[in-house]
Amino acid sequence: MMSSYRLPDFYLPYPPRLNPHVETARTHTRGWAAQMGMLDDPDIWTEESLDAMDYGLMCAYTHPDCSAPELDLVTDWYVWVFYFDDHFLETFKRSRDLGGAQEYLDRLDAFMSDDPPEPANPVERGLADLWPRTVPAMSAAWRRRFVRVTRDLLQESMWELFHIERDAVSNPIEYIEERRKVGGAPWSAALVEHAAGAELPARLAGSRPIRVLTQSFADSVHLRNDLFSYEREVREEGELSNCVLVCERFFGCDTERAVEITNDLLTSRLHQFEHTALTELPALFADEAVSPPEQGLVLRYAKGLQDWQAGGHAWHSASSRYTKNGGQAGIFGMNVSRAHVTGAGGLRNHTHRPFAEADVRLPEPYMPFEVRDNPHLDAARAADLEWCAAMGFFDGVPGIPATAVWDERRLAGFDLALCASGITPDATADELVLATNWLAWGTYGDDYYPRVFGAARDLVGAKLMNRRLKELMPLDLVPRMTPLTGLERGLADLWPRTAGPLPPGSREIFRTSVEEMIDSWVWELANEAQHRVPDPVDYLEMRRATFGSRMTMSLARLAPGRVIPEEIILTREFLGMTDAAQDYACLLNDLFSYRKEIRYEGELHNAVLVMSTFLDCPPQEGVTVVDGLMTSRMRQFEHITTADLPALLDRIDAGEAVRESVAAYVTDLRNWMAAILRWHQRSRRYLDEELRAGPVARWTQGPTGLGTATARIGSLASAYGGPAGDGIAPAPVLHLTAGAS
Repeated sequence: MMSSYRLPDFYLPYPPRLNPHVETARTHTRGWAAQMGMLDDPDIWTEESLDAMDYGLMCAYTHPDCSAPELDLVTDWYVWVFYFDDHFLETFKRSRDLGGAQEYLDRLDAFMSDDPPEPANPVERGLADLWPRTVPAMSAAWRRRFVRVTRDLLQESMWELFHIERDAVSNPIEYIEERRKVGGAPWSAALVEHAAGAELPARLAGSRPIRVLTQSFADSVHLRNDLFSYEREVREEGELSNCVLVCERFFGCDTERAVEITNDLLTSRLHQFEHTALTELPALFADEAVSPPEQGLVLRYAKGLQDWQAGGHAWHSASSRYTKNGGQAGIFGMNVSRAHVTGAGGLRNHTHRPFAEADVRLPEPYMPFEVRDNPHLDAARAADLEWCAAMGFFDGVPGIPATAVWDERRLAGFDLALCASGITPDATADELVLATNWLAWGTYGDDYYPRVFGAARDLVGAKLMNRRLKELMPLDLVPRMTPLTGLERGLADLWPRTAGPLPPGSREIFRTSVEEMIDSWVWELANEAQHRVPDPVDYLEMRRATFGSRMTMSLARLAPGRVIPEEIILTREFLGMTDAAQDYACLLNDLFSYRKEIRYEGELHNAVLVMSTFLDCPPQEGVTVVDGLMTSRMRQFEHITTADLPALLDRIDAGEAVRESVAAYVTDLRNWMAAILRWHQRSRRYLDEELRAGPVARWTQGPTGLGTATARIGSLASAYGGPAGDGIAPAPVLHLTAGAS
């Protein structure tokens, strides 16, 4: 059939290569599919339709270097997963049988074990056959990861059903995150480890560079698939889970423009993959003392993902499953144009002019919740000023003589106690003071890092500071070092006051959330050093950490008396609710802080700048996009908390204590968002007169010579008791907003 739109100009930076065992895989997998019963129902598949889709060709393209037996195994996996998708569509998507669909998916879990039940359909027979052929060659750590991504791929098919049932199209942030699970590319990435003999070292698999490589790979695979499959999925099957459709609805544009935006996002994610591989992997290897054999595994994994990207595009262009119009790839199957290099994710992201004028009109944010104040507000204001002075927040900073990051006047104008008051309206006086102190510490740290380390381009000093801060949070609460700076003294005081009442497991979760926040500040410094406006997906996901929202929410979730089982915390509904609240608050902060960050600080980390750079539009249009994202996330939060979450609790027959804990957490999130909005509207932190009066220091305002930076690294290392040039590892995040920008 003729397509209603032309496929876009795809960025194809890698050449596809074909595995020489392609014919063997085709023959083997045809027989395997018949043996599993996948060709028994002609309404789903026939031998002719299977041959036309040519999954043997797909796997030969996406795994060009593996052996014939390995290619047979991988091809069987892809035949199984595509059959599952079509079988699920035929059995449940058309009938809208939600209950039957969930039972069907839950039963598949049992086949990822050493003692599976008797299979009852082709999907179960396929999984029962594949599992013992696959897992013996891999470690227990890989097996756990593969179970998780396979379960995500299967279970998140319900997400598509829910949207069809509601006739609802996701907002862009929700779509990218959920598509990453249901689309199966993280599952494909785990199979790359198997096929390429590149199992990731367990200690590195959760690191930011590996995570971003996998996620940017996954997003690129899914966005490309959405462009090729729009006609079949949306026009023929009535699906609502396609980025082209998401862009049509969110931006209110025609299909042609939606295709262009989707393709720009695909290009940006490919650039993010390249950027991470070239700039973040070397730092990871140095920081974590990664051995040469381990480095080889990681690099082989990255190459495997790169091969998959190139081969996946070649297969999409050949398979009967997808649209066939549009331009062809160039020489060797590659296509890199000037627009790909200079556009979204490319050179455009390095050309922002610091300290540009930043006059924009802010909209009235959508906020359905009311703010209540804590009766101890005035006492908390006074106590926080005393605490910050006692910690040394108003003192000079090592390496910057006679210069303070804050002073008492500025802190009083920020009025962080007002924010804490709305977030915790029912807290005791001591609890409110503790909440305010955390806000002050996080916000001070957010100002401290660019002031102290940013101006000198001192990434080593920042990592060394992070190492010391982590050592100030001992799980056994036994101090092992003396804090030397105001930032260190603040954390050393806050940690036992907060972690002491928490049980050990909760204590560890909370510490991880603080570690993730401070490591995200180093990520910001690295982007500033490269003068790079972040990719929009990477920015939004990291913004939750830089804002401290995950740290905030971990404290709320771990509050004494809360009983929220992990199986609820890890559900689509609970995670979606939490992420929607985080994104609302983070984007809200970016709207209010836009002029402060862009005009006065020369910053690059602001959603308005990120969106206007990605879309190549004026800042005011960027404001409109950010406001639209905020509003859509709030409406998603409302829907989840009033419909999806109650349905989940009913489905699992949750007890009264669990329901009360979940309801209290939802109330905390509502208070949190409403209080943050009210605080932004009243705080002096974002007023021009305050910005002109306060000290401003970002990268372009500090020393820039290599000799100066090296000298500062040495002086800071000496002050902190460590050797100059020591490689420090970034580390991995959640109850108040620490680190408001």
